[in-house]
Amino acid sequence: MFSLCINNIESLIWIDVMSTCRNVSSSGAILGRSDTQKCVHYNYNPSSSSSSLESRGNLSGVVTCSGEKDKRLHCFATWKNVSGVVQVVKQGCWLDDVNCYDRSSCCCDSHSTTRRGSCKKDPTSSAARTRACRPPLLLDSSASLRLFPCFLQDPGPMPPSPILGQKPLQLLEIKARGRFGCVWKAQLLGEYVAVKIFPIQDKQSWQNEYDIFNLNGMRHENLLQFIGAEKRGSNMDMELWLITTYHEKGSLTDYLKANVLSWSELCLIAQSMSRGLAYLHEDIPGHKDGHKPAVAHRDFKSKNVLLKSNLTACIADFGLALRFEAGKSPGDTHGQVGTRRYMAPEVLEGAINFQRDAFLRIDMYALGLVLWELASRCKAADGPVDEYMLPFEEEIGQHPSLEDMQEVVVHKKLRPTLRECWQKHAGLVLLCETIEECWDHEAEARLSAGCVEERVVQMQRQASVTAPEEIVTVVTMVTNVDYPPKESSL
Repeated sequence: MFSLCINNIESLIWIDVMSTCRNVSSSGAILGRSDTQKCVHYNYNPSSSSSSLESRGNLSGVVTCSGEKDKRLHCFATWKNVSGVVQVVKQGCWLDDVNCYDRSSCCCDSHSTTRRGSCKKDPTSSAARTRACRPPLLLDSSASLRLFPCFLQDPGPMPPSPILGQKPLQLLEIKARGRFGCVWKAQLLGEYVAVKIFPIQDKQSWQNEYDIFNLNGMRHENLLQFIGAEKRGSNMDMELWLITTYHEKGSLTDYLKANVLSWSELCLIAQSMSRGLAYLHEDIPGHKDGHKPAVAHRDFKSKNVLLKSNLTACIADFGLALRFEAGKSPGDTHGQVGTRRYMAPEVLEGAINFQRDAFLRIDMYALGLVLWELASRCKAADGPVDEYMLPFEEEIGQHPSLEDMQEVVVHKKLRPTLRECWQKHAGLVLLCETIEECWDHEAEARLSAGCVEERVVQMQRQASVTAPEEIVTVVTMVTNVDYPPKESSL
């Protein structure tokens, strides 16, 4: 533990803890919803042979202090007085010390006697204190910030952990790469978290996702939970981080590639996924956290649906999302955004009505495609389960152009194939009807996400009514050949 005051024969170290650092902007990195402040971060290196004070550290940018909501943040500086010569030893963040409220200096502990010392006047001049708040800045080498490029080779052995609000955050491994950056599995204290890293060129996407996460009412079990955000590095080397909860099972796309679904698993994923989308779309004036606006996702796809350990779904990636608040512009409403494969006909045509409901219906078209993906990997029907394929992969392959999608979806009005064997399962019959009503060519005819959630509940009931007869039939069939019933038939 760092002691506030060291008092021995060779040196006397004083601490000055300032509740504000006037010469450093308080804007910048952000963590959750708590206030932030920037401070100098410096560590004196006595082993250096250089006589220059500033060469005895590592040059860096301003560090951002972040803490819990309603907690105060301070900057501290430590001076060493050796035979009348004052040297700065350490500078950095100091978190919420009641002794430092509204004071220019704080009491310190005697390192040698472990008792509380008395408050003393700052042994340095105000000019020296001002200099401690001003770049160029020297960073404590034990808390070096190493940047992890998404598009180069693996960074190799981990350096000392970067700091997130004075808590150690260690990046472990890249789990996914996407259009706007990469996602790392990381460890924050004893918990795994996900860190989505954007290059500075994609600042708009990072900022938009951060803004969406921080809207009133965005805490929901079927939406990815936001933990915090930070800026790392400086200038063109800057990286923008979003920290969220981590889900080991990953995206629905990856899960379907490796697993087939039982009927109950399909219903669980479909219901929780549609519930999350319904909540995202909903405008809730009376929410306990304040007015929650309606939000359109605009890039809904199985890759952006994550699965929790119990197989319930949560919706992620709000980099393209639009919020709709009364009297306010929804922001960038450029129509042709998202992933081509999941684009609705009106998006592919460039014929969007720039109203709230039009954007929500675009999400519903994509939801229909994701429901088809679930059905294609379900073993409930009496028939073979195909290898996982993306929507339209059978028709136009893995890398369709915009023209390919326009030809298939707009002009030919084709949709992924609904297998004949699905019509033999009562629940899948209703699911197929729901899918068709979601991806209807006419946007106004599409179901709402809330209606899809209700349909899934109805599907479960419908299947449970017919299930006993199906089980009896299967048992009768397999008893004659003397081996247990196939799980795929149940």
